[in-house]
Amino acid sequence: MVVPEGDRRVIELLAVSVNHRTAPIDVREKLWLSEDEIRPALQEIKNMGFAECAILSTCNRTEIYAATETSTPHAETLSDFITHFKGVNGLAAPRHFSFYFSCGAANHLFRVAAGIDSMIIGDVQILSQVKSAFDIALSEKAAGFYLSRLSQIAFRVGKRARSESEIGEGAVSVSYAAVELAGKIFADLKKRSALLIGAGETGELTATHLTAKGIGALFITNRTRARAEELTNKLGGYVVDYEHFLDVLPSVDIVVSSINAPEFVLTAGQLQQVMKHRGPNPLFIIDLGVPRNIDPGANRIGNIFLYDIDALNTMVDKNLAKRMAEVQKVERIIMEELVEFYTWVNSLQVNPTIQDLRNLFEEIRRQEVENNLNRFAKEDRELLDLVTKRIINKILHAPLTNLKNGTVTESTEETMYRVHTLRHLFGLGRRHHE
Repeated sequence: MVVPEGDRRVIELLAVSVNHRTAPIDVREKLWLSEDEIRPALQEIKNMGFAECAILSTCNRTEIYAATETSTPHAETLSDFITHFKGVNGLAAPRHFSFYFSCGAANHLFRVAAGIDSMIIGDVQILSQVKSAFDIALSEKAAGFYLSRLSQIAFRVGKRARSESEIGEGAVSVSYAAVELAGKIFADLKKRSALLIGAGETGELTATHLTAKGIGALFITNRTRARAEELTNKLGGYVVDYEHFLDVLPSVDIVVSSINAPEFVLTAGQLQQVMKHRGPNPLFIIDLGVPRNIDPGANRIGNIFLYDIDALNTMVDKNLAKRMAEVQKVERIIMEELVEFYTWVNSLQVNPTIQDLRNLFEEIRRQEVENNLNRFAKEDRELLDLVTKRIINKILHAPLTNLKNGTVTESTEETMYRVHTLRHLFGLGRRHHE
């Protein structure tokens, strides 16, 4: 990538985050920004002196990423901005924010994109949310060549994490575990039907997962019919009167019950009668109720497969443990991509500095040759030009080679220090600012 002349400067990456580890929900929800809020916020941040910026805001985090010159505002300016922008000065405090700089900021973004900084390890939604955040920044012209490159590598980190590890494998919620288990018992859910008893939050999540898996037919019953109708309008399916849901049982393959009831919603005796009408067809029952909705005695009935919330939680715990075991593998991916990103970042500073230093020495050489040209015979002037150029090349060879090779073994901070020192000693770039 060719860096514009005006971008030949030391760039600092900053990140400010308020998330599930640093702040309670009542603070996080007050700092959440909608897309309609993000767009003007990006312009205000740019007006504060930040060259580039992007905002990521989800239910569990609000983060600002900004690229700036070392002389422009610091990270605390961004946390102050977001609290003022949302009008929550009395609620949000400095302790609710985390601050990241340079390589630490890039590392944080890559961890977020990979799903290992999420409340649920291996979160599958966060990568699309990160992509959306940077797409908005690009559309608002708030993100330029620097954040564009950073976001591209972040997306690659997220994709590699999912393709080269099992960080996103296995259900980590009881509702999804229930559907995953159903998929193992029945090879093709598109040919199966399900009855959902209870249309509360857990029931809705389970129904959403069943729909996403392409369940052939979904029946929903609830003590309050209006709630069942609301859910079918949202997800599709058929409403069954709560008083008559037993009539549906002989024809469905899966039953998910999540209702608050003092007694069993289905007894072993009722299920014994149901199975008489089903022949050899198995019935898969998931009991998500607390207290339990389904009589545990149903497990002794042939062709009934009953799982309660404890069994599902055991599955979830095992899957979480598997995901945690994959974190180290993902961190290696992140480190590989960090090295590539900062090799690129260093080239932005090192290559222009090398060229600027060559230009400076060449300008001095040329001026001195011109000032003293008349002291040499005409037949010696070509030789003078050649010899002086060779002298400059030999003088610059060792320092420029060391500067260029140092980017491979040095940290970003060490390389930036060397670049800054060199530019300061030789006054490189001053003419652009005078």
